[in-house]
Amino acid sequence: MKKIKLLALALFIGSAGLFANNINTDDSVNDMRDEIVALINTPDFPIYQEITVKITFTFSSEGEIVVLDVDSKDLNILNYIRKNLNQKVIANPGKQFKKYTMPLTIK
Repeated sequence: MKKIKLLALALFIGSAGLFANNINTDDSVNDMRDEIVALINTPDFPIYQEITVKITFTFSSEGEIVVLDVDSKDLNILNYIRKNLNQKVIANPGKQFKKYTMPLTIK
């Protein structure tokens, strides 16, 4: 009986800790995504179908976007994303040096 009570107490404390750490940052992430999408307008080369790429980036100490990786083998897309995102400052930057991954659809 003692083991069951101890197990129940451990489960309660563990689950309470999970809920206490659940901070809702969806608004800041959505704002950051909206600003990045605004920087990526219509490309200046022809796109024949929708292309979805994953972009991995971080923010420098000045709040500038630093593109680390673009999941695409098309050099036009790679250069276009790097040209339009690298060294750009947005109003709502994320944490410095934290890696962010974001899917982006180019039409």
